[in-house]
Amino acid sequence: MESTIGLYKTELIKPQRPWKTLPQVELATAEWIDWHSIRRLHGEIGHAPPVEYEANYYTEITKPQVTSTV
Repeated sequence: MESTIGLYKTELIKPQRPWKTLPQVELATAEWIDWHSIRRLHGEIGHAPPVEYEANYYTEITKPQVTSTV
């Protein structure tokens, strides 16, 4: 969690200061969370967006298992 807060501050809050209103910060925060949680390409998961990786994961674990009867 501390890394995420650090990224948030480094990527969004500090570069765009001074913020004039709280609604500006709230909107920018919502947009950053959307990007960070859904759209960014994450290097640890094959440069895929987290939402795509999660969807692929659940598709894989819910596939019917093929068993061979030999």
